[in-house]
Amino acid sequence: MFVSILAVVAAVALVAMAAWLFARWGRGSDDKTHDGTTSKHTGAMLSALFLMAFAIAIVVPWTTADAARQNTQAEGEAVIGAYWAAAEIPAPLGPRVQAGLRGYVDFVVGSEWAAMRHGRLDPAGWARLDGLRAEVVRMKATTSQAEDARTTLLAQFQAISAARGQRALDARARPPLALLYLTALTGLTTVIFPFIVGARPRGMTMIPLGVMAALLGFGLYLTFDISHVFRGGLRVGPDAFQVARQEFRHVPTSG
Repeated sequence: MFVSILAVVAAVALVAMAAWLFARWGRGSDDKTHDGTTSKHTGAMLSALFLMAFAIAIVVPWTTADAARQNTQAEGEAVIGAYWAAAEIPAPLGPRVQAGLRGYVDFVVGSEWAAMRHGRLDPAGWARLDGLRAEVVRMKATTSQAEDARTTLLAQFQAISAARGQRALDARARPPLALLYLTALTGLTTVIFPFIVGARPRGMTMIPLGVMAALLGFGLYLTFDISHVFRGGLRVGPDAFQVARQEFRHVPTSG
């Protein structure tokens, strides 16, 4: 924060020093009109700065949401793979693991997804996975088929845990607040810039200015609305886990 404030102060000081030096050397001429060189240059650079910040504020959440959606699909596929592998585990462990996986999916869809809107995962989800994996680790395979199923099941649990860990990172990911504030500041300054430089729009000239202000306001709302991947306009839903629920019906029950 201190470095950013220092950069702003240094930039303003540079402008003041340049104005004083050029005035002392007698270079250039006074520029007092609202459509002068200074106003045109400042307006163009201000618009460019706003477009740059706005583009980044849109692209970053869009990319993050796409990655988060792919990650939830990977987690859902790993859960389905674990459910199939558990079908090869002899009773009573196999049915318990399948029931635990159904409970895990119900838990994620039912309560954990709402918690992710606040940037966190429920620790109970980790406890569920760890408990199921511990049971499988303690399993004593009596046949080669059971041992293969046990190995496959542990690999799927590892994939679920990895995808879940990435989902935890996705829940906390969002663009830097400084970027969002810069987008808002430059957007608002762009709207009032004609008044700052001394222009006084009247009559029909207020219509395009009003339209621009309305569109900028909507754009600024959009940047904040989509800044989190699990809420807002780009929110990622639990579709992959709902697909897993449906797939469970086609998997034979262990035992």
